[in-house]
Amino acid sequence: MKNVGINGYGTIGKRVADAVACQDDMQIVGVTKRTPDFEAKMAVEKGFPLYISAPEREGLFEEADIKLAGTIDDLYDKLDVMVDCTPGGIGAKNKEIYSEKGVKGIFQGGEKHEQIGKSFNSFTNYKDNLGADYVRVVSCNTTGLCRTLQPIDDLCGIKKVRAVMVRRGSDPGQIKAGPINAIVPNPPTVPSHHGPDVQTVMYDLDIVTMALLVPTTIMHQHNLMVELETPPSLDDVIETLETTPRVKLVEANKGLNSTAEIMEFARDLGRPRGDLNEIAVWKESLNIKDGELFYMQAIHQESDVVPENIDCIRALLEMEDDPTKSIEKTNKNMGIN
Repeated sequence: MKNVGINGYGTIGKRVADAVACQDDMQIVGVTKRTPDFEAKMAVEKGFPLYISAPEREGLFEEADIKLAGTIDDLYDKLDVMVDCTPGGIGAKNKEIYSEKGVKGIFQGGEKHEQIGKSFNSFTNYKDNLGADYVRVVSCNTTGLCRTLQPIDDLCGIKKVRAVMVRRGSDPGQIKAGPINAIVPNPPTVPSHHGPDVQTVMYDLDIVTMALLVPTTIMHQHNLMVELETPPSLDDVIETLETTPRVKLVEANKGLNSTAEIMEFARDLGRPRGDLNEIAVWKESLNIKDGELFYMQAIHQESDVVPENIDCIRALLEMEDDPTKSIEKTNKNMGIN
């Protein structure tokens, strides 16, 4: 049983903590917060030992009557690995501390690949990260791209990918982000950062992306154009995606016409927080024309990277050499496809 800490019990951190807690080969020994908010209270109610990441703020937790197990410095000696889910840019600074403490670290997609040194995706480069000390799990958008592009590449080879990313303006719980009534090129230059991010885990892929920011909070949406090496039949592509773990084909003609309806479907599945860890691909959008595959997919940005964090723990701690076995175990314990 490996001991896992979560630095930053927020949108991603609380989901990773729950995912660790349902595995049978790892356990949460502590989570950190710097603000005594509802998430801090929920962590304590769930039985996660709560440590403060900013010791000078301890008095705020006392005023809020939230019991602390100690400071983050007290947590390090209990860990096999720290999963850093702090806001983008903070993790790279924390890496220096983890190195001083002799603690392995997993970081999120908000950190730069160059600052962490290695990036991870369960389907593309799991084995390259076995035993590594510090690894970055690629972003939600990159995870979504890898989930569907890797099995297609395995099936028939990919010459090049061109993709348009339609990004949500903020997470549902955020109140200080937008836009409210606009479509914003994000960035207005091409390519966007998503293509180079994919190349940190699919090293030789020819991919160019562009991105837009839109007034929604619930999901990202991707539009992909994939030039194939040896075009298969459309049925072969459909079968490949239908049998790929963490990918779910959805059908507009069965009422799943939009990201809103997909998230309603996820809630009906009874998942914790209504999460959809799988990448939803519209079956009707799949089409091959003149050797080029077209399709559309939706990504629940709050949850798709969570199972990848679990697999990354196993890779770093060399708990499982075979990515397929880790993926199967993670999925079974989390109750996902």
